[in-house]
Amino acid sequence: MNLPASMKAIVIEGKGGPDVLRLRQLPVPTPGAEDVLIKVAAAGVNRPDVLQRQGNYPPPKGHSELPGLEVAGVIASVGADVQGLSAGDEVLALVAGGGYAEYCVAPAICCIRKPQSLSFVEAAAIPETFFTVWHNVFERGALKAGEKFLVHGGTSGIGVTAIQLAKEFGAKVFTTAGSDEKCAAARQLGADVAINYKTTDFAEVVKRETDGRGVDVILDMVGGDYIEKNIRSLGDDGRLVNIAFQQGSKATVDFMRVMLKRLTITGSTLRIRSNDVKGHIARAIESQVMPLVVSAKIKVPIDGTYALADAADAHARMESSAHVGKIVLMV
Repeated sequence: MNLPASMKAIVIEGKGGPDVLRLRQLPVPTPGAEDVLIKVAAAGVNRPDVLQRQGNYPPPKGHSELPGLEVAGVIASVGADVQGLSAGDEVLALVAGGGYAEYCVAPAICCIRKPQSLSFVEAAAIPETFFTVWHNVFERGALKAGEKFLVHGGTSGIGVTAIQLAKEFGAKVFTTAGSDEKCAAARQLGADVAINYKTTDFAEVVKRETDGRGVDVILDMVGGDYIEKNIRSLGDDGRLVNIAFQQGSKATVDFMRVMLKRLTITGSTLRIRSNDVKGHIARAIESQVMPLVVSAKIKVPIDGTYALADAADAHARMESSAHVGKIVLMV
């Protein structure tokens, strides 16, 4: 594949609202020995991209400062030490940055071959949320068949993924969402109990629906006063997994509950983890989850697509919290 010298990409000029996202012409990046260069067809938009734009989530040292954590496209070139992938292969990939561009470098170990049945838009909407949910719900949270699971933000990209995966692997699924319409959408995806958090105390509903026992695993990206409510909503030996703190990372907590119920409180952020860790998750997704996507047992709900040049509009849509499913840039 003949490579151009430059490419179109979205840069963050300053920090602030969506208007600081600007389309610019930049040099095409060069892959390292263990990397591939992907000609991007589509790139997912995620909440961490918004945080980076606001100046609250800088990229790891040594990685691209361009936003974008997941892409799908065609491999344009491969590094000297890459095996098993070649130019022309269609892939989806988790990256630490650089996705909002016509070309993006990705570690070969973090790539998954794109099934022919998936569009590039659907494929680009998979890596960030599926890697995050698999690692935090099934590896860190150790969710098992027959257990009860609560995920907040049921119609977010993380939410729609967590609901479907937890349900498919045999859990009873609880979720919260910000309107009756969103609750209905969550139930269509497989949620057994969907709670409008604007009108109802989710902790009271969980208590009632579990006969006072509580749920086994909670995936939370809200934080703030949810932290104490989550602890109240967990049953004996329950696990709380935090992946973000949209309402703040500090809370007043009665740790007596943690001790008496033998709770585990954990959390993680994926972006700073090593490529080996991400590669391990990629192989698990490849073997355990992608067959479910190919068979349409797991869907990839897309809220909307935007041209690369309209990245600011995509961010405004995400910040409105009106979306149901993933937002994707067409490159």
